[in-house]
Amino acid sequence: MAKIQFSRGIDEEVIPEVRLTRSRTGDSGTATFIFTNPNILGQGSTEDITGMYMIDEEGELITREVKGKFVNGRPEALEALYLMKSAQEWDRFMRFMERYANENGLGLSKT
Repeated sequence: MAKIQFSRGIDEEVIPEVRLTRSRTGDSGTATFIFTNPNILGQGSTEDITGMYMIDEEGELITREVKGKFVNGRPEALEALYLMKSAQEWDRFMRFMERYANENGLGLSKT
């Protein structure tokens, strides 16, 4: 099962918008995740955000690049950036995203 967590053990139920970029040579890339009103920022949540963990049967991918977006002093969104520095890291990330997309009804659109 592919899932995303911001605090270990607590699955994020909000499905993010994901933007991918890849270098021309294919050796590196970035994935930007935007979660609008994620559960972790909810009223009753007291959990610390320790990173973004992408977990599936192969293991886990981790990024510490997580930022909150606030509107009128209230948390509204989280933005996470995942960097891939090799073709192998890109392939591993794409396998995770394929599983995550299949389980959560995400589609791919090229812009």
